[in-house]
Amino acid sequence: MIVHKFGGGAIKDAEGVKNMYDILRKRKEEKVVVMSAFGKTTNELESVTEAIYNKQREHFLNLLEKVKTYHFDIIDNLFPLYKRNYEECEKIFEKIDKIAGVENNNYDFLYDQVVCLGEILSTKIVSSYLEYKGMNVRWIDIRSHLKTDNVFREANVDREISDNSIKENFRAASEEVLLTQGFIGGTDEGYSTTLGREGSDYTAALLANILNADKTIVWKDVPGVLNADPRYFDNPEKIDEISYREAIELAYYGAKIIHPKTIKPLENKSIPLYVKSFLNPDEKGTCISKFSAYTPGIPVFIKKENQMLLSIVPKDMSFVFEERLSKIYKFFALYRIKVNLIQNSAVNFTVSVDEHNPRIYQLIDGLRTEFKVLYNKGLELITIRHYNKESLDELIEGRKVLVEQKSRHTVQLLLEV
Repeated sequence: MIVHKFGGGAIKDAEGVKNMYDILRKRKEEKVVVMSAFGKTTNELESVTEAIYNKQREHFLNLLEKVKTYHFDIIDNLFPLYKRNYEECEKIFEKIDKIAGVENNNYDFLYDQVVCLGEILSTKIVSSYLEYKGMNVRWIDIRSHLKTDNVFREANVDREISDNSIKENFRAASEEVLLTQGFIGGTDEGYSTTLGREGSDYTAALLANILNADKTIVWKDVPGVLNADPRYFDNPEKIDEISYREAIELAYYGAKIIHPKTIKPLENKSIPLYVKSFLNPDEKGTCISKFSAYTPGIPVFIKKENQMLLSIVPKDMSFVFEERLSKIYKFFALYRIKVNLIQNSAVNFTVSVDEHNPRIYQLIDGLRTEFKVLYNKGLELITIRHYNKESLDELIEGRKVLVEQKSRHTVQLLLEV
């Protein structure tokens, strides 16, 4: 058995869906296929959620119509003679409109009920297309089997319940494709949850672990794991092999190629993960495995935009020792704010966090009950794994560095844009 994961960057239009069919058609193994939402649908549904939350009815309708048109255009191109899925997809959009009509002050809960439907839409349409092309496919709603707690937007999977349900329901017959969704799960109460952005990779890894898959293939619109994001850096190089440990490090610092939680379920059972090109499926790609070694001859660059620098200082200028550190960390845990960089001195605790997290200002208000808090916005954080002097000098030339932190293998720089 092989678990295949197709990301939204690869499946963004009808041609992408057709290419996905060609990839699956040529492979005769038992297949579990995990899909993301089409293209930038998750981003679009995030905007829809914000419009609902802010009670901007007209803006909400315009945004929803844009998402609807995008999906119906894909259907038109896939089924030129017979428009499949129109009614089924229309019901999903009606559900979003119904959600918008219910008063809800819990943004994270609202987010999960709306955004999860991107994966439902994409898998419904693709399932119909694979059937239309003669493939034996079974659509599975992962929310009925991947059970989570009620921590919306960052849900934690209940492995005992989920493992039993998945083992029972993900049994593929000969030549059958089991098609399901990544990124989402469900609570015992029947509510939808999400596993964190880019969580589809994590779903694929969990299924591979539970089903004892031979390998997992993540299909991307890049040739494999690159040493830099081509959107930000010129001439990135592909890494042919990489260890689980190095992949975890890269994901932790923000590399977009895989979700931070993806590697552990695979490492636990020594299941290799292949990152391959969706456009050139016969190319080797990158293998992430227990037996791969990564020679740090190439620096790896990771860029995170829209960073906020928080400087937290005791109001009485006392030292930031263990007791005060404990209070600061409790605030971050309370508001579920992830920290991308930490540095502290005798009287100052400095962190870099994602600026667009809606709970940031709640955190700042909470901290200000006991501390003085200053902040800078619109910064970028660049991490270099296996850095050398040449790569470092080239990166910071002519730029203002607000925070620099070095360890044996890694340097992090918080820079003004």
